[in-house]
Amino acid sequence: MTSSTNSAKIDLRQAQDRWVVSWAASLQGPYPAGNAAAQPDMTLAFPVPQAGARDQSFRAIVRPTLWGRKARLRLSNALGMQPVSFNHVHVGLHQASAALVPGTNRAVRFAGAAGVVVPPGASVWSDPVDLDFIVDPDAVELAGRKLAVSFHVDGESGPMSWHAKALQTSYLGFPGTPARTDDEGEAGFPLTANSWFFLDAIDMAMPHDTYAIVAFGDSITDGSLSTLNGDDRWPDVLARRLRVRHGNRIAVVNAGIGGNQVVGPAAYSTAQPFPGGPSALTRLERDVLSLSGVGAVVWLEGINDFSTNGNASMEAVRAGLTEGVQRMRASLPGVRILGATLTTALNAAQTHHGFPEEDAKRRALNEFIRGAGVFDAVVDFDAVITDPSTGEMRTEFVHNTTVGGAGDKLHPNRLGYLAMGMAFDLEVFKAP
Repeated sequence: MTSSTNSAKIDLRQAQDRWVVSWAASLQGPYPAGNAAAQPDMTLAFPVPQAGARDQSFRAIVRPTLWGRKARLRLSNALGMQPVSFNHVHVGLHQASAALVPGTNRAVRFAGAAGVVVPPGASVWSDPVDLDFIVDPDAVELAGRKLAVSFHVDGESGPMSWHAKALQTSYLGFPGTPARTDDEGEAGFPLTANSWFFLDAIDMAMPHDTYAIVAFGDSITDGSLSTLNGDDRWPDVLARRLRVRHGNRIAVVNAGIGGNQVVGPAAYSTAQPFPGGPSALTRLERDVLSLSGVGAVVWLEGINDFSTNGNASMEAVRAGLTEGVQRMRASLPGVRILGATLTTALNAAQTHHGFPEEDAKRRALNEFIRGAGVFDAVVDFDAVITDPSTGEMRTEFVHNTTVGGAGDKLHPNRLGYLAMGMAFDLEVFKAP
């Protein structure tokens, strides 16, 4: 009797499971267009950048914010110019360096096949893969653990869709070498990159009441000046706070791109890429609406529109935010959307930022975010980061915690991101 009852409960839970995105990275351009941070010399990995990978193994290290016993992966050629052939795809539990925990590497299939060819402009989901090495997805010991997603590019890829500023070390084999992705050791992955290539989402099969929060924005969401391999961007801090309160039930995924704008650039193409990627409105479908199980969005963006790279009016950005919110509500019924006030860039040590006109637009947009009623709630990052006596970033948030040395008065450091992550009233997020 007991065995039958337990079996029925398990079957019921499996019937209620749904896919929920647990990790994501927004692809911003064909390598090397983008804003990488602390990147090693990539000459050995990609001797001809425009040619991309050539018969080469990748091992991407990623940190899920939810854990389940079944997962699926999305490989993308969104910004490529020719079909890319992926094979020998595996996923396992990361140990250290490029090594996996022995016995955890699992083969991944695509419509039952060991590989898949992804056309330019497209992406593809894998079949579900059993993570049977996970005994209890809710175990506190899994919080903060990482997965290693390994795949081999067969032939030459051409321009590679990538996320430049991963702030996470991943690993590669040399070009022109056989697949080593089934190897749980590190010898087959001697090269490193602080970026992610081709992989842009991982879903977990979760109970039906689980959901994801998407942090949508630019470099201050992407985590510029935070700690390399430290997982201390503000979305990371928020994710840890929510896990303490709700356990393994709310994901927080990062859809930030360094240099991104709400309404610019007016046009984007692989042939003529912009370092900040396609505009937020252009990439909204791919980076938010197409993700699984999204229940909330935090949108922090606009400062790059006001730089000399953007030169947008406050009215144009205000209209772009309003349009984006309307599109999210139409596609994601019941979604909760938080507006985040823009942090100061006054007197920033960057060529395209720091001037008073930019700050005047920023302050006007913040008043709109706070008071127009477009958003369900507001998180006031401006109040946390700005020194009211100077209008500049608070001194303790300026120094660079990625590579050391001086900061730029545009991007907060680890201290600033911690303060931003702690600024959320967790009551604004619905309980699972």
